[in-house]
Amino acid sequence: MTNTIENTIESYFKSNTQLSREKLVSLINKDFPDLSLGTITVYLSKLKKAGIINNPARGVYSISDKQIFNPEINQNLKKIYNKIHRDFPFIEICVWNTKWLSDLMRHQPFKNFTIIEVDKEAEKQVFNAVSEWTKNVYFNPDEEILERYISTNTEEVTIIKNLVTEAPTTKNNKIEIPTLEKVLVDILIDRELFAAQQGELDFIFKSAFDKYEINKAKMKRYAIRRNKESELERMINITLAK
Repeated sequence: MTNTIENTIESYFKSNTQLSREKLVSLINKDFPDLSLGTITVYLSKLKKAGIINNPARGVYSISDKQIFNPEINQNLKKIYNKIHRDFPFIEICVWNTKWLSDLMRHQPFKNFTIIEVDKEAEKQVFNAVSEWTKNVYFNPDEEILERYISTNTEEVTIIKNLVTEAPTTKNNKIEIPTLEKVLVDILIDRELFAAQQGELDFIFKSAFDKYEINKAKMKRYAIRRNKESELERMINITLAK
């Protein structure tokens, strides 16, 4: 039976590069309905020991040995997210810091930004609220603001911008953050905001694809939402060709 599962295991990962344990067990159960949960667990353990599947995070399986993007959520991000979530409990919020890109770059930027993304309808309200307890907060800064004020500011900078509907996000320690797929598409498209990364885009994408699990279909869907599918396709082709 193990050999039979070995022959079918890759088919379960065609749509997703990684699956939760529950999802994988469910898929196996459809093909092998006579197997008990305990028996499937034993088979998964054997496949893992044989190097056929990997267990990169608790409750997650993959057929790749690449890491899952799991950035550190520092206390400042937790504080920001929890405070906004408490004050605006019914809006979508996503927070991150450009420092998360550090291990994908050759040269470190002069500064990093804290990025707060929220529903378009709530952008201004959130900006006003955050400005009351945080300094150096900018709302959808244009190129002139970025060059005149933000690039010369040596202190911590917080950017508030629109969260694109259906953007790929995930929960990490109860904090909503962007997936790596979203981050890569954003730095590719928002060239003025992520000017510090533009000189290393090729290297960042190559490093990300080499080191982490990346769902290209998820990236493509998000790029389509942002009307930049062709730019993403071109970057992926360049990355994978190297």
